[in-house]
Amino acid sequence: MTTQRDRQKQQTRRNLLESAKKLFVDRGYAAVTIDDIVADVGCSRATFYLHFGGKTDVLEKISAETMRQRPKVIYGQLDDVLAAGSKTEFADWVRRALAWFEENQAILPAWDEAVALEPEFKQVARRAIDDLAAAMPRYLDRWGEDRRDEARLRIELLVSQLERFFTRWAVQGTIDLPADTVAQVLTDIWFPALTP
Repeated sequence: MTTQRDRQKQQTRRNLLESAKKLFVDRGYAAVTIDDIVADVGCSRATFYLHFGGKTDVLEKISAETMRQRPKVIYGQLDDVLAAGSKTEFADWVRRALAWFEENQAILPAWDEAVALEPEFKQVARRAIDDLAAAMPRYLDRWGEDRRDEARLRIELLVSQLERFFTRWAVQGTIDLPADTVAQVLTDIWFPALTP
């Protein structure tokens, strides 16, 4: 049975996560301190540390659900699309991938900042990339054991290009093209590049 104290602790944790996310989105990762987060929630640093190991830990928890869903939802679908071998389905997948980025665009700059600034957060990012390849077992099998590293690299390069493109397209606004044009060009580049 959950006690009143347990519910209060859970609510405090949710408040800390929501506050940190709002602050990271508004100010960026580097500009936010633990003091900013606890002041926004109205609790102490000690309370923060009861729930999180530090600023990178709170960002990891904020991003965990988003990044944990991406391999299963987006890259699991890519595994299916590549197994089907349809260029049209691949273009549809690109549109869905871009929609995922758009849906999560607010927190992605904070994630990128943390990867650049925090050595321990690089491990979190590395695991996220590894999870993408792990979500594509049929794709990896088609390349064979001797070319598995190459297949993983192709997935990583695809992810890198999608992330960089999305940043320039939707976040910075330095690329001004409709989504259908983008999907077709990315399909022309990546559909053959992902074929063994």
